Amino acid sequence: MVEPGIVTPEAVVLSFETAGVGSRVVAQLIDLAIQLAAVGLVLLGGSRLSGTPIGLAVDYFGVFLVVFGYPIALETLWRGRTVGKAAMGLRVVTVEGAPIRFRHALVRTALGLIDFYLTFGAGAVLCILVTKRNQRLGDIAAGTLVLRERTGARAVAAATFWVPPGWEGYAATLDVNGITSADYQAIRSFLLRAGTLDPWTRDRLAREIATAVLPHLHHQPPPGVSAEMLLLCVAALYQARQRRVPVAPAWAAPSPYATGPAVSPYGSGPVPPAAAAPTPASASPPPAPGPVTSAPPAPRPARTGPPGDGGFQPPD
Repeated sequence: MVEPGIVTPEAVVLSFETAGVGSRVVAQLIDLAIQLAAVGLVLLGGSRLSGTPIGLAVDYFGVFLVVFGYPIALETLWRGRTVGKAAMGLRVVTVEGAPIRFRHALVRTALGLIDFYLTFGAGAVLCILVTKRNQRLGDIAAGTLVLRERTGARAVAAATFWVPPGWEGYAATLDVNGITSADYQAIRSFLLRAGTLDPWTRDRLAREIATAVLPHLHHQPPPGVSAEMLLLCVAALYQARQRRVPVAPAWAAPSPYATGPAVSPYGSGPVPPAAAAPTPASASPPPAPGPVTSAPPAPRPARTGPPGDGGFQPPD
């Protein structure tokens, strides 16, 4: 189960895959086997003092340390892992994504008496199945999640957007302080998928999203600025503002569009020659700031609806 988590200062949404019942049951069985073996050693050692108060004290104290000390100590010192969790590629974190501390491990272990021992594990299984984040009672009380660190899904790479060469002057006229995280997520999703869309759908979606974000920009695009170019500049400026660093020169970036594994120029496909960054030998400063007219868009099928149905209409 993928859990939408945190938006970082770099405008990257972290998504977590919470552990399901199967992997958690196996991890718990491994830990129980280790604890049973440790309890057996404790009882074997205390048998030499059997029948004496000291022997009983050793037995009770040893069993207490094994049952409570084992998970608390390992989860606290091993950053949310026990031997069973490490074997299954699981880790316990807080709901904010931070490493757990002693108090989190203590609460989880204490309520494990109800989750595991009093209900023979049925309470934990049922609670995991009915909760949205696959949490048992101890997780809910402690504010923790059990995440999968190893998964068969391909790792998600962060995408970075850059202002295309020659558009730095136009990008400097945009104020993205009014852009919300929801606006950015819509823009980011479109730019990453743009390369997989047909020209008509690509243009229509770009116009719709641009129309939605224009009121937050307080900006009227000049002639020749396409909706897609506007969105790309907004995404690059938004990321730069979240990182609180200047926008990197476009010719210094590996790609002037979204960079990262399998993201080129907007998510898939090779970088078009016109968009590729110049080599150091032919690199030259961009033209003077000011509106730059883009190449005319590819012809589209005739619209069947009334004018403006695409949402974004740049001036003629």
